[in-house]
Amino acid sequence: MIELRPFAKLGGADHGWLKAKHHFSFASHYDPDNMGHGALRVWNDDEIAPNTGFPAHPHANMEIITYVREGAITHQDSLGNKGRTEAGDVQVMSAGSGIRHSEYNLEPTKTRIFQIWIEPTARGGTTDLGLEAVPQGGPLRQARHHRKWFRRRCGRAADPRGRAGARHHAEGR
Repeated sequence: MIELRPFAKLGGADHGWLKAKHHFSFASHYDPDNMGHGALRVWNDDEIAPNTGFPAHPHANMEIITYVREGAITHQDSLGNKGRTEAGDVQVMSAGSGIRHSEYNLEPTKTRIFQIWIEPTARGGTTDLGLEAVPQGGPLRQARHHRKWFRRRCGRAADPRGRAGARHHAEGR
């Protein structure tokens, strides 16, 4: 059963540079009755202050989707990818068998993102970063492709059915 949780009642943290709201149990917000929904493990609503961000840190066995709602985020990882994802765009990172990455708001204003983590059906998969462009006509044109990608990576339980797409301005890949 899906439970409606008002935004003001979500768990969260204010680290000064990062204001985060957690739709599920995450980090210091522990709620054993709200650990996720099927393969969906994390849905965080983050506001990142200008010229701050997440230093390099590891991930493995997780599909990590970042939807930039306002501003932009700059990504760098251990695969040599480096790029900037702007408001309205989606970055998809398959942590697979392991990756280290950093995400910074190098903009003069705040950046707001949704960060979504989905557990894959198999551990130790391929490590990769989504680099597809969202067409000018809107992300719905890419929905069929991304449903297939999510099913392959995460199983039918994680099928997003709708607005999916990825655009990442990458250098060196």
